[in-house]
Parts: sequence; structure tokens; C-alpha cells
Amino acid sequence: MFVKNLLHKATGQNLQHGSITTSDQDFQVAMHYGIPYTATILAFDAVQRLLAIGTLDGRIKIIGGDNIEGLLISPKKLPYKYLEFLENKGLILGVSNENDIQVWDLQCRKLSYSLQWEANITAFAVITGTYLMYIGDENGLFSVLKYNLDEGKLFSMPYNMPTKPLSESIGVSIPDQQQIVGILPQPGTLGTRVLIAYENGLIILWDMIESHAITVRSSKDLQLKGKEYNDSLSEASTHLPGTVDGEQEEKEICSICWVSNSGSILAVGYIDGDMLLWDLSVSSSVKGKHSSVSSKNVVKLQLASGDRRLPVIVLHWSANIKSNNAEGGQLFVYGGDDMGSEEVITVLTLEWSSGIDTLRCISDAELNLDGSFADMILVPSVGPANNHSTAALFVLTNPGQINVYDDATLSLLKSPEGEVRVSAEKFPVVIRTIDPHITVTKLCLLPMGQGSSKALSKKAFTKRNITPLSAGTKWRLTGGIPGEAASSESDGIDRLYIAGFQDGSVRIWDASHPILTLVQVLDGKVAGVEVDGQNAPLSALDFCSLNMILVSGNEFGLVRIYKLQESINHSNVLFVNGTKKEVHPVDHGGGFHLAAVFTLSSPIRTLQFSNCGDKLAVGFESGQVAMLDMSSFATLFLIDHVSSTSSQVISIVMQMIPQINSMMSSPKHLTPDDLKESSEVLMFILTKDGNVTIVDSTKGNTKNSRSMHTKKDTAAISMYVIDGAASEIANGKEQVLDGYSPKSDSKNNEDSSGIINQEIEQHSSDTSNSSEILLNPLLLLCYENAVRLYSLKSLIQGESNYCRKVNLSKHCCWSTIFKTRDGKSCGLILLYQTGDIEIRSLPNLEVVTGSSLMSIIRWSFKTNMEKTISSYGYGQITLVNGGEVAFLSLLACENDFRIPESLPCLHNKVLAAAADTATAVYANQRNKQETPSGILKGFIKGLKGNKIENNIDISDNFIMSSFGKVEDYYLKDPFSEPSRALIDSEEVQLSIDDIEIDDSTPMASASSNVWSPSDVKKHKKKEEKEREKLFDGANNYVRPRVRTTQEIMTQYKFGGDAAAAAAHARDKLAERQEKLERLKKNTEDLQNGAENFASLANELVKTMENKKWWKI
Repeated sequence: MFVKNLLHKATGQNLQHGSITTSDQDFQVAMHYGIPYTATILAFDAVQRLLAIGTLDGRIKIIGGDNIEGLLISPKKLPYKYLEFLENKGLILGVSNENDIQVWDLQCRKLSYSLQWEANITAFAVITGTYLMYIGDENGLFSVLKYNLDEGKLFSMPYNMPTKPLSESIGVSIPDQQQIVGILPQPGTLGTRVLIAYENGLIILWDMIESHAITVRSSKDLQLKGKEYNDSLSEASTHLPGTVDGEQEEKEICSICWVSNSGSILAVGYIDGDMLLWDLSVSSSVKGKHSSVSSKNVVKLQLASGDRRLPVIVLHWSANIKSNNAEGGQLFVYGGDDMGSEEVITVLTLEWSSGIDTLRCISDAELNLDGSFADMILVPSVGPANNHSTAALFVLTNPGQINVYDDATLSLLKSPEGEVRVSAEKFPVVIRTIDPHITVTKLCLLPMGQGSSKALSKKAFTKRNITPLSAGTKWRLTGGIPGEAASSESDGIDRLYIAGFQDGSVRIWDASHPILTLVQVLDGKVAGVEVDGQNAPLSALDFCSLNMILVSGNEFGLVRIYKLQESINHSNVLFVNGTKKEVHPVDHGGGFHLAAVFTLSSPIRTLQFSNCGDKLAVGFESGQVAMLDMSSFATLFLIDHVSSTSSQVISIVMQMIPQINSMMSSPKHLTPDDLKESSEVLMFILTKDGNVTIVDSTKGNTKNSRSMHTKKDTAAISMYVIDGAASEIANGKEQVLDGYSPKSDSKNNEDSSGIINQEIEQHSSDTSNSSEILLNPLLLLCYENAVRLYSLKSLIQGESNYCRKVNLSKHCCWSTIFKTRDGKSCGLILLYQTGDIEIRSLPNLEVVTGSSLMSIIRWSFKTNMEKTISSYGYGQITLVNGGEVAFLSLLACENDFRIPESLPCLHNKVLAAAADTATAVYANQRNKQETPSGILKGFIKGLKGNKIENNIDISDNFIMSSFGKVEDYYLKDPFSEPSRALIDSEEVQLSIDDIEIDDSTPMASASSNVWSPSDVKKHKKKEEKEREKLFDGANNYVRPRVRTTQEIMTQYKFGGDAAAAAAHARDKLAERQEKLERLKKNTEDLQNGAENFASLANELVKTMENKKWWKI
């Protein structure tokens, strides 16, 4: 008779399942190490020294120094097409393929804000040092956004430029729906000047303050001649003229980058494989007077001479700061080669002196790639932004690999002597999973307060600075600070992560805190001793925390035994091969050292210590089981034919059973001696075909052997003994629970509150039988398609009827049980080949909740992934997927990796404050040393008339920023008032003779961007004094007017006396010369002072960066 009971729905309440509830479950990624295999884009914070990696599946990986790593997971599984730090602000911006602009808070590791952009974003840039960003979209709209830190939101600024008014402003036609493909703030302008590149080849250098175009360039403007370089780039010189043919047509832009520190030269990569270097130092854009570009202001570069070439996809520039008289550096190019050629990165070393027409290619080199290209980024050296030196090149390739070229390697590429071959460093990883590959793992918990745990901690902290970089290579990522718990070196190690590798080696990490530290590397070899199979892949690991013994087994049949030794010592290594034994003396340091090596008959499949750690059970692929003594290193016994089919042993459990004879005997034949008998340790052996054998662990005598496999059952996976706990199970009944599919059945099995409902089928001939409380242990068997629960007492007595059974709808590949801190069994975790994770209660085996690797960490299940999964039983699981290692925390109450104080901080507030202070001091000193005051300096600028220079000295920016926030420039519509350039163009040029240069010490201007009311009043008074001085004591402000010709003649003709006029002119020339010399001297003093304060800022940043937060 089948009775179906539908579990009640509990809206707004938690379903009780044995000892756990749905509120207990909280899937989190506690730790993540390695580069995601879906990585596609890189970003770098030059102040905090952090690297960010964006992926195709909506993840952002953050990597700093001292093994500090973090993972941010977006709610949407979408690729990132743009990724930028708000430098030194603790924020990172990501733009997804669906144009979702995300702001991530690194301090809290959470998504702070998300803004959906209406149009397709085709260009994105951040203004360094601010909360402002530029956006260009498919419609040609240029917009400015600001992140408000107080409100935690993104706001659109009034400053935006549609194509139509922009076209009218510059006097050049811009087609409708012409998308922006590139945005670059001009160096040294704090975002007040920006370069905008359109898809049709139009380039505009725009002044955000004056709201006018400074320079306009287009491929249609090219005439006359340009420079053209072909395959023989190393032989290129200034005497290789080439005609620029067919350049009257529009060329589609693919990439842009600045090729000078001053922002005067721009490199543009086109879809046809060409590169053009534009000289933007001379203005070519006055409304209505747009003219063609001279060949002296543009140079064409070609990497290949074929008709069909790849687009120039990525361009990066590294300036040569050591160059004396000439400008130059290295141009890194991806693309531009002939189609079908090998995928490489081309590095061109360029140099020019007086102008771009003197460009020379000193050398060219190619960097080979390990996989398909994804992205590359130049990492600047530590110091002020105007240093512009490159410390390293990071090249990202698929799947998830980064090659590192340091500055010393890049300097070798500048050699003009022949072809140079350089090799890259592999990106250092905390946990190596590839070359060699990880084959087996073990997560171990050490009992708190144990003496051996403290001994191990000493070894861990003495070995924590193990670096995979070659000698002399300085690692450029130093960002982040460890948590309070991790920074305390007095704590003992309470958790170890152990990994076995394909080459037979073992690596051990301290996993006590969310910053893993490599403790030791064990190769398992003895110098001068060759053992067959010593390099075979490891297949099994086990660790005993009682006596601190680590054992490993490999595919050849070798079992290595490692013991912990606190200090440097001499010891012997015992080699056992059957009856043959050899002893070899070895010298070793502190930590784990090899103690014995057993050569056994078959590949090792499982290892299991006894409860007290004095014995080790070894399960073989052949179905045999051996028992080894850990004190004498002898084989106690060997059990043959555990299974009739010689199926491999997959699980061994040792359990102490009280009053064993009372369980073996029938209740009717019990004697007083049976009840008085002491407990006995039994060994339960499970083979892959489902056979369970019960053996006396002392003598190896078989007490019972029974096959639990049925015709419908597939291969067995695991076996667990659950300690006796009060649980209601119907007497003499067999209960069958249907399986649960988290994805396909979720709609049918969930109510409105998300609680999973399940039907229970109960098989019984008499449903009125009362239930009994089972206090004896239970045996849990997991198969690929089912889970069964047996009474251990029934199995020992020879019965094979299960108490409960769950039919699984999908193939299960791995399982484990987890417990609460009080030691009670509370749940079963099942992992399916689909990547779904399911948690069931014990002993009821009812579904509590479900999730998947894809939703938790964006992983897809891969073949043999289950071999590298481990857990120590408190709801924490470690998994390996390619180059990634993840620690998952499944219980909300498990706070080992969830305590905020233990997590490393991804944003160093102390370093941020030090950098801001250094910048403020530098800006203040530059302002104090600037000779022309604000009004006079602006008036001198007016003397230039309509000639606009594109190069702005960095001191101008600090003076500019001292008069107000940079954000203030974007609080207006750029086309709401006439352009300042148009007004200036109508004014007559003024003479230097019309001003007086004040040689007195200038007053220090405000260094802060935000002024108080008192500061504003002082500034107004200062302006009035300057105005009074400038206009010869005039009290009322009158705008300077253009003098008439008659007024100028009256002043200089001297009543028609030519001799007097000539004498006056000579005096004025001499006076002008003196003034110019004083200006030159003031400029030199300013430059020297700026260098001094730049050095001061650099030293301060370095000092604060090297200090840990607890030392400040």
C-alpha cells in the first residue's frame, strides 16, 4: 500500500528538516584564488597598486599584494566591455554588454550602484583623481557622469554634446548616428581637454572649459606625403618617403592612444591595418576655416605590406623618460599584421626630435602569445603621475593566463642590433593548479589548543614569503591590507589546505584565515635514491592532526609518509618493498619531512587513518585493503578480494562499536558475557560496485560482507557513518523519497515563499505500527542515482534492508556530510554532474535547499572535477576549476571565513590619505612658486590672440583647479553661450609693452578646491587690488576695450617726431629683454621647485605604501 504525504507549505516561515532549516543555508564564496578562465579585460589602480580582471560571466577579480585577492560577482551573467578604477577612491566601474554601468565598493565588496544607459556605450573613460567619467554612445552623444559618494549614485551632468550642435560648432559635418569609438582625456589637463574619436575617422580635441574645438583631424584631410614603414621596421629612417594613396576616403577608427606625455601626438589604429601618428600641437580648427593637414604633421605606419591586414585593435604607449634631446618611447600594437599570420604583439621603439616628421623607428620586436589575445595593460611605476615610466606589461590571453614583462625585459626590446628574443614571467599565483596539475586535495581542521598546532605555525610564518618570480624581479602589485586576524602572527594554525600534484609533489597552505600562505613544498624524493613511480600522479591524501602525520598515495602504488619536525635535524627514511627494507639517512629542515615510503601492488584509491592515528588503511584499485602500522612502518595485514568482482575500493570508514557481540548475536541468544564485552573498532569498506565489507581493524577478520547494489543502482560514490542520534524512523518500514531538481522542478516544487515541497512515498504493510527511537549509528551510502540509509546494527547482524532511500533525478558525482559545531550530524551535500548543489537533512534525507556552481561562482561542471573537491565537515568546500581555486561556505552560522575582521581589505585608506596629502602639498607649492598671479596670467594668455596652443603645463592645471572644483566646468550646457574662442578671435593682439611684470613674491593661492566664505572674500579683495594695479588705479572695473588706430598713433608718434619715436622704441626693446630674462629665471625657479616637491611626494607615497596599517 502506497501512502503519499505532501509536506505542508509554510509561507513566511522556515521549514524544519531534522536539525537544520532553510535559514541556516547561505551559499557564499569565502575565498577565491587564481585568474578566471573567462577573463577578458584588465584595469589597474596606480596609487593603490591593484589589478582588476573583468570576465565574460559578470565577475571582477581583484589582485593585490601579500596573497590578497577578492572576487566580485555581478547579479547579471554578462561580459564587461569596459573596466576602470576610480583611482585611489576605493571604487571600480564596470560597463556590461547590456550597457549597465556598475559601481563597486572595494571596501565593502559589494555593488554600490547600477545605472542602465539607454543607448549602446561605445567609448568610456574616467578622469583621473575625480569621480567624473566620459561616455560616448552609438548615436554620437558625448556625456559626462559623476558618482556622488554621499548618496552612492551616478548622476548625469548637464554637459553633453550631441552631434548636430557639435558639428555646427566646429564647422565640420558629422553624419547622424555616427558612434564615438574612443575618448581620451589629454594628459596634464585634469580632464579639461578631451579627445573624441568618431567611427568615420573624425578626431576632435575639445576644450571643456572654453567649450570649443582646439583641433579637428580626419583622414580625408591628408594630402601631400607621409611616412610609411613596412616590414623592415628596424631599418626605417627619416628618409623613407611614401605617398599616402587613397586617403581621401573615410577610414574607420579601431583604437587610439597618446604617444607623448604632453598630449601633443596621437596614435590612431584603423580597420584596414594602418596606423597614423597625428601631431596635434598646432591648431587646425577655427570655425569656417578647416584646412588640410600638412605631411609634416602626420606619419603613417604599416606593420605589413599585404592587401588584407588585421585591424589595429589595441594601442599602448610607454614613454622614454630617460631621453635627453629627443622624444620617444615604445608603441605596443596588437593587430595590423597580414590576415592568417601568427598572433603576436608588436613593440615599436620610436624616436623623434623637432617634429613628428623626424620620426625614426629604432627597433621592432614581437612578443609571442600563449593563447588567443584578450587584453594588455601597462603598469606604471610607483610615484607621481607625471613620471610616466612603465614598470611592467601585463598580457592577458585565453583561458585565464597573464604573462608579465618587467621594465628590464622591455628595455631589451629597444636594442637596434638585430632581432631580440625575450621570455615572459608567468603571473604568480597563490595556489598553483597547472604545470603541474592538481590531482587531489585535502582540507584539514586542527583541534584548537593543540600543542602541535602551535609548532606548525612557526613553520608557516617563516615560510610565508615564497615567491614564484625569478631572482631580481620586483612584484608590482602591493595593494590591499590583511585583516586583523590574519596580521596577528601569534595565532596558531587551525586549518590546512593540502594539494597533491601530477608530478608526485605535495604543497601545504595555512588556511586559518582568508589569506592563504604557502607553508611547504614536498617533492617526496631523497637525494641519490631512485624509486620506481616516484613521479607518478598523486591519487589520495590523508592527514592525522593527532600525531601530525601526512600520507600520500599515487597511481603507481607508492605510499609516502611525512612527519612533522620542528627544527633542522638528521633522520632516516625507510623504504619498504614487500619484505625488503632499506634505510637512507637524510638531512632536512623544519616542517614536514619524508619518513617512510611503501611500494605496494596496485594504484592507491583511498587512504584512511584510524581514530587514534596509529594505523593507516590503504584501499587499492584492485579491490585489496592493507593496514599499515605508523609506529613500526610495518604491514599488519592485507585483505584480498573485498569484492567478488575485484572492484576498486573507494571509501573506508573506521568506527568504534560498543558491545559488538550484542549486535552480532540475536537478542534471543544474548549472554551476560556479550553485554560486558568492551567496544571494538570496525572497518567498513565500500567498493565501486556497491559491496560493503565489515572487517575487524585489529586482525583483519571479515565479520560480514554484503552487496548493497541493485539492478537499478549505478556506481557507488561514498560512504559515511553517522553517530547515534535521536531520530524517528518507522519500525520495519522502507521510505522512498523522490529526487529534486533545483532547475527543472523548481517551478513545480516551490510555493510563493520559495519553500521546496516534496512528495514522500511510504511503503508499509501496516501503517499503524509505532515508530521507535534509533540510538545506534547509521550507515549512509551514496550512489550516482540514489542515496540510502541503513541501520549499522542491522548491517552487522547481516541484514541489508535500508531505512530510507532517495532516488536522484540526475547523476551525482560527489557528496559529503557536514556538522554543526556541537558535533551533531545535520546535513548531506550532493553535487551533480550538471553543477547543481543540493542540501538534504539527516537522517530524513529531505531536500532543504538547492543551488548550483553557476549561480554561486559562475562555474560549469567539468569532467573529474570531483577528484579535487574536499571538505572537513563544517559546511566548507574547496573546489578547483582550471586555474581557479574556490572556498565555498554553505552555512550562515559558520563564521570562520565570514568575520569582517578576518577578511583582507581591498582598499588601503591610509595609503589613499597619504597620496591625497602628497598631491595637495605638491599643488600648493606649485601655486606658491607660480610668478604670474591669476588675473595677470589670464591677461598674458590673451596676448596670444587667436593662436591656440595645445600643450598645457601641469602647473596651469593646479592653478586652474585651485579656483574651483573640476566638476564646476560640467554644470553648464557647452552650447548655451558663445564660445570663448570666437570672442577671442575678434580681438586684436596686444603687446607685451602694455603690461607690467610684478617681481615681488606672489601671494599663496588656496590649495583646496572647496572655498569657505571667508576665502571667497579674500580672493575678491585680491582681485580688486590686482585690477586696480593693472588699470593704473582705476576703482571701477571696466572691461578692456580695443583701442582705435588713432589712439595708438597718438601714444607712439610723439607728435610726429621720428627720432624720439625711434629712441623710445630702443628703450622699450631693452626693457622687454630684461623682462623676458626675469620671466625665464622665474620659470627655471618654478621648474626646480616643482621637481623638488614631486620628489617629496614620491618619497612620501613610497614610505606610506610600504608601511602596514598597524604600524602607522
